[in-house]
Amino acid sequence: QLQLVESGGGLVQPGGSLRLSCAASGFSLDYYHIGWFRQAPGKEREGVSYISNISNRDGSTVYGDSVKGRFTISRDNAKNTVYLQMYSLKPEDTAVYYCAASESVYHNLLPYEYNIWGQGTQVTVSS
Repeated sequence: QLQLVESGGGLVQPGGSLRLSCAASGFSLDYYHIGWFRQAPGKEREGVSYISNISNRDGSTVYGDSVKGRFTISRDNAKNTVYLQMYSLKPEDTAVYYCAASESVYHNLLPYEYNIWGQGTQVTVSS
């Protein structure tokens, strides 16, 4: 069974940091492009960040405009895990964060292009 499990969410004050993890089971993330998405209540799912699979060997990344310069995506192939390091968090970053995987998408943050999804982890930025 192909499964993604997010963790690391929680409550943090504005200006704080969190690191989200996306661990895969049942398959290797090496051959998958990974995206992080978020969805706030009443809003559409938004693409946050993307990292290419290792087959492309370029480790290229993409960031949504709202998180550029504050979030960093990375992958640990030995742990079969992708991370999203979030700095300088703002109240508007509050959402459920999801990771997703696709074998075919490239430099793409359109949710419908991804076919394996985790269950999400809540991030709340509030004082």
